Amino acid sequence: MLFFANVTTKDRGATDRLLTSVTNRLICNKIRILGALSPFQQSDTLGHCESVLQLLPNGPVIPITQNLGKGSAACKMDAGALEEAVGILTARFALEGADLIVLNKFGLREAEGHGFRALIADALGCGIPVLLGVSDTHRPALQRFTEGLITNLPHDEKAILEWCRRVVVQLPAKAKIRKLDPPRK
Repeated sequence: MLFFANVTTKDRGATDRLLTSVTNRLICNKIRILGALSPFQQSDTLGHCESVLQLLPNGPVIPITQNLGKGSAACKMDAGALEEAVGILTARFALEGADLIVLNKFGLREAEGHGFRALIADALGCGIPVLLGVSDTHRPALQRFTEGLITNLPHDEKAILEWCRRVVVQLPAKAKIRKLDPPRK
């Protein structure tokens, strides 16, 4: 069975905030998360297209955009930096495994057959669930990649946590999966 789900949000940074909250709760419950999120940053120094990836579970933070100079309208994505992040996570997956892969998005690089696409395929091939964000722009490419075998989750933390609980519990040789309780205040 394929354990693969995505979530789409409309507001800038909303997917990352949602997935960050979900992963924090899962990590508190001893679920081994491997992945990448882009911490939402409000800053005068960061432009609309500038981004970093926080690799899960414990870093590093990798800038994945490049400064092309004032007035540049070209894509600022630094493909080399993104592939560095992919390499780090792929090596971690091979060495340490994971209970769940969480990625902030299936973006242009993945739609073109690059980026985290091979890691996603490797994880699914090993029976490891994958949760990711996707924009409406890249949803058709994701549908082609998955041949439609993906669960579309609502922008709802409770529903996402419930999906995670179901798919992680079904992993072989799992010890001690605790109920996903909200963090204590």
